[in-house]
Amino acid sequence: MLNINRATILGNSTRDVEFRTTPNGRSVASFAVATNRRWNDRETGEAKDEVQYHEVVVWGKLAEIVRQVVSKGTKVYVEGRLQTRSWEGQDGAKREKTEIIAENVISLSPKGSSYTSSDDLGEASQDSASSPKAQKPKGEAKGIEDEINLDEIPF
Repeated sequence: MLNINRATILGNSTRDVEFRTTPNGRSVASFAVATNRRWNDRETGEAKDEVQYHEVVVWGKLAEIVRQVVSKGTKVYVEGRLQTRSWEGQDGAKREKTEIIAENVISLSPKGSSYTSSDDLGEASQDSASSPKAQKPKGEAKGIEDEINLDEIPF
């Protein structure tokens, strides 16, 4: 039986990236993305808005790149899988949080669209220590200078 766990969102980062390193030296970054849905109420014809907030976690080399290209207000496209964590709070209450573990992140902000993907980085480089040369986003390394036109995105 086939199982799929995929999340794809396009929205704005609601805060600067929080970057840390685990005790074993692995990089991890987290940020939140807001997505909006707009529709017209059937009865009143009034325009309605709904905002959803998504927590995003990025690991390894991709986290180091995201740290450089994503900040509060950046329009981002994120692809990954959903993961729910559970823990017990200091007050003894059980807590739960669902996050997107990102595998691909594309910055769509005008000041330098950068494409970063775990496929481009390879599994080995995600676990390796960073080097100044490796911190340049893949899109810039390939010489991609064209901005992404949001009208060309098929969804």
